[in-house]
Amino acid sequence: MTARVEGPASRPVPSSFYFGLPFRSLISKLMLLLIIFCAVPIILYIQFREADAEKRFLLMESVREQGRMVAESLRPLLEQQEISSLPLLNDEVARFATQQTGVKVLFRPAGEFGAESFFFVASQPTIGPTELDAERDRLVERGVFDNLAQSCWGELSMALRHRRPSGAEELLTSITPINTGAGCWAVITTHSTTEFLGTSIDQPYWKTIEVRIAAAIYFAMAIFTIGLFVSIWRGLMRFRRLARSIRTGASHVSFAQQNRVPELAPVAEEFDRMTIALQDSAESIRLAAEDNAHAFKTPIAIMRQSLEPLRRMVAPEEVRGQRALDVLEVSIDRLDHLVAYARRLEETTAELLDPPRQRICLTHIVERMLSAYADTFASRRLILDARLQPDIFALAGEDLVETVLENIFDNAIEVSPNGSKIIVELRSVQGRAELAVLDRGPGVPHGELTRIFERYVSLRSRPKPGDEEGGEGGPHMGIGLWIVRRNLQAIGGSVRAENRPDGGLAMVMRFPLAG
Repeated sequence: MTARVEGPASRPVPSSFYFGLPFRSLISKLMLLLIIFCAVPIILYIQFREADAEKRFLLMESVREQGRMVAESLRPLLEQQEISSLPLLNDEVARFATQQTGVKVLFRPAGEFGAESFFFVASQPTIGPTELDAERDRLVERGVFDNLAQSCWGELSMALRHRRPSGAEELLTSITPINTGAGCWAVITTHSTTEFLGTSIDQPYWKTIEVRIAAAIYFAMAIFTIGLFVSIWRGLMRFRRLARSIRTGASHVSFAQQNRVPELAPVAEEFDRMTIALQDSAESIRLAAEDNAHAFKTPIAIMRQSLEPLRRMVAPEEVRGQRALDVLEVSIDRLDHLVAYARRLEETTAELLDPPRQRICLTHIVERMLSAYADTFASRRLILDARLQPDIFALAGEDLVETVLENIFDNAIEVSPNGSKIIVELRSVQGRAELAVLDRGPGVPHGELTRIFERYVSLRSRPKPGDEEGGEGGPHMGIGLWIVRRNLQAIGGSVRAENRPDGGLAMVMRFPLAG
């Protein structure tokens, strides 16, 4: 069975916090902004395109009506059968042509079919005789006469870009057929491209000048806004990396010195003040713990030394006197342990405020600690099976790790039967340094696997007066494993307890690996 202790206990977080978390996230806001930036122009473009389509329809209707009026004005002349009326046609067409508007008249004799059967009869602006065939061929290629190839019926509005022989561009806007006994007449009206400048006639709406200008402005605004969000996000991520490097001890430069975002300068200064305050508090706690320990140790040592002359003065047959001295000696020992206990609590608190994070060789520290316990193992006839992977480096402090190992080793030795085996295994697992200490003790009830890491929790019976006392932490005061957990949490590590299937307990600790 396994119990895992990963992080410090925290107060329950209100559900409203998690509900509103996505809306507070800068990334979520950036994604929402991207959706808006994509949706708004699409919606506006569709609306404006529909409005432009209506505008273009009305404009083309006006152009078609203009072409129909020109054709109707020419109809009396075109319906005349005399050839002598044809020279008058060019002069009549010139009446309807302007600087921006042109008229072309083509004729297909009766009985002829196909677009190639049309011939130029009149044109304004005028076209030279040598250019008439080329002009007609270009109109045929553009499909102007496709609908008139089989029948001479139906007014057509169009918007085809056409280049005149002079090189100027014009738009073919309408073609009006007139069917007479002589054949099929086609009256084509044209307009200069400058007359429709800024409209979507003869081009997709997105190619119009106003759409391109609006798109360029909108795109520039979107890039600037998104760039602003990205810049803020990168600044916060850099700030996070700075905080991590300072916390882990990888950098000794202040926030303000490494910050590159002017707007975050006041925040960086406040973080520096907070860091300095935490470091000063941690140092003050350490000094106070040391001073208090020394202040108590001196009178305790004096009381312990004063017991010797008292023992010599009390006769061995004085049972009550000897018992009083025994109780006094046990009380002095307990007071000594309480002082050490208080000191360790204060030091642990200081470590939490300013945890050390240096690159240390965990393998060497474990080897050194096991060597220090060699005599203890020998006196208990315990068998040590050390399986240490070489050169495992962790981010921690040597004193902090030694305190953790001391408590774990003391517990394993104390609960192990004489002559049993203790396994110490160190390896790298999933980017973490994992240290496991396995003993053959009685184990821990399943429901207590998590509680043993809590403060003042001890499952071992307290010693009676005269029994051998525990270590520095006192006679089973229930702080050893609590200190182990707090120390590991301070450096970003974890600890868990597991009952071994074949008997005994496994304490598995994880340390952050050093890069």
